[in-house]
Amino acid sequence: MWSGPRTLSTAMMRSFENRPDCSVVDEPLYAPYLVATGLDHPGRDDVIASQPSDPAVIVAGLTNGPVATPLQYQKHMAHHLLPSFPRRPLSSLRHAFLVRDPERVLTSYAKVREEPTLEDLGLPQQLELFETFGGPVVDAVDVLGDPRGTLTLLCAALGISFDESMLSWPAGPRDTDGVWARHWYTNVEASTGFARSSPASGDPLPDRFAPLLERCRPYYSALAPYRLSPRGPDAADLRQAQP
Repeated sequence: MWSGPRTLSTAMMRSFENRPDCSVVDEPLYAPYLVATGLDHPGRDDVIASQPSDPAVIVAGLTNGPVATPLQYQKHMAHHLLPSFPRRPLSSLRHAFLVRDPERVLTSYAKVREEPTLEDLGLPQQLELFETFGGPVVDAVDVLGDPRGTLTLLCAALGISFDESMLSWPAGPRDTDGVWARHWYTNVEASTGFARSSPASGDPLPDRFAPLLERCRPYYSALAPYRLSPRGPDAADLRQAQP
């Protein structure tokens, strides 16, 4: 699952992890990404110490390593897969994409990092990966609005059965969470389902992010027509998706 930050990505990981037939991997390329870029993220040193830093080793494990369960859910940030990292082996996996209205993403992300860039949000990378690998697209607004319907469509597109256990999970942290959880997972650790994992919707977007929001919109709009939605695309979605 390729997503960006603040897109309900951890809640989706919780949903799949709650299936009895599924194990999860949390952002396995985070450490190599930080090493390669030199970026100063919250808990940077802990992240680098917690994972291998060689992307080739990680990709080999993701594609050929042993898996103890019939299914494995890999939660990836699209921007973690840098152009220099190996990609060809990943074509053997089933790919899916989780998107969210960039205004909501920016409003949430600004609470953790004050000056995000377009590359931090992973939208250009997400579109590139969609064009490379293909796969179903789901929107966070649809997951929140109709979890059962949206997850049923997603599972069908991935060739697996929907499981009712995906709709709720026990609150609290997981051993499978990355060491960065204390910086990013406060809301989802308190949640027991999708409705409670969403940040408050009334927070305004700071004015300084308006130019960045306009740069984000074309990437989101390019993916919007492909999303699996129980309600189907509405007229506003289709207008926004026009080039």
